[in-house]
Amino acid sequence: ANMQSELLTAFNSQEPRPSQLQHNVAAALNRIGWNHSFEYETPEGFSLDMAQPETKCAIEVDGPSHYLKCNGRRPTENGRTKFKS
Repeated sequence: ANMQSELLTAFNSQEPRPSQLQHNVAAALNRIGWNHSFEYETPEGFSLDMAQPETKCAIEVDGPSHYLKCNGRRPTENGRTKFKS
């Protein structure tokens, strides 16, 4: 349990850096009437890209920066993205 706490603390020590893709998706959702909180922080300390806490619905936008590409193989999640899964 201590290691999990330390990992969560390290994970949350970084400020969110929303991408242009994330901003574009949020704007599109607003245009269709899906009102949401941007970079919503859960009671557990996780940051969700877009969320409607009252409906317990969230959207994560995982663009290319969330993945690693190794030797021409299929991209795999980077550590930060894998931790959120």
